[in-house]
Amino acid sequence: MSFTVAIDGPAASGKGTIARAVAAHFGFAHLDTGLLYRAVGKKVMIRGDSPEIAVQMARELTPDDLMADDLRTAEVAQAASKVASIPQVRSTLVDFQKTFAKQPNGAVLDGRDIGTVICPDADVKLFVVASAEVRAERRFKELSANDTNITLEYVLEDIKTRDARDAGRDVAPMTAADDAVVLNTSKLTIRQAIAAAVAVITDKRVVD
Repeated sequence: MSFTVAIDGPAASGKGTIARAVAAHFGFAHLDTGLLYRAVGKKVMIRGDSPEIAVQMARELTPDDLMADDLRTAEVAQAASKVASIPQVRSTLVDFQKTFAKQPNGAVLDGRDIGTVICPDADVKLFVVASAEVRAERRFKELSANDTNITLEYVLEDIKTRDARDAGRDVAPMTAADDAVVLNTSKLTIRQAIAAAVAVITDKRVVD
């Protein structure tokens, strides 16, 4: 029987790291849904910045597009946040995500609206948060390894801009589901955050 874990939260909160670790721990399939929007955003950066092109790129998206090694730049992240606010782009990608969530051996999906829109009936819902300052420091360390010109101030402003856009969009805004467990990782190590998530999921599986 399938078992679905929905993990949501803002950029650099740790949700992706937690999702990958949880999937590995339980042997579940994992989908970073943000990569779908990053891949579309990257295509829009190349083909042209318009809603029509964004929708077309979403329709033409292939699994290979998710394997590109340059999807985690700050520029692509901004493009992803923009295309994610386009209703037709979101609707085009929803079916793919919902189908993935029904993996017979269990699935973990992380994103912004998994627990509220994609998998409202998920067995476990986590909403991972951290302060903007902590998240900016994490993302800065990640990005500065490949871009020595990037600054912490830029990353912090980028984080705040994305938060406002993701939470304020009309379609599927980023928000915690009413039944989600909120996990604040601001003062947790990666190991502690993963352990907390595993404990929540284990408890649910035991009860069921």
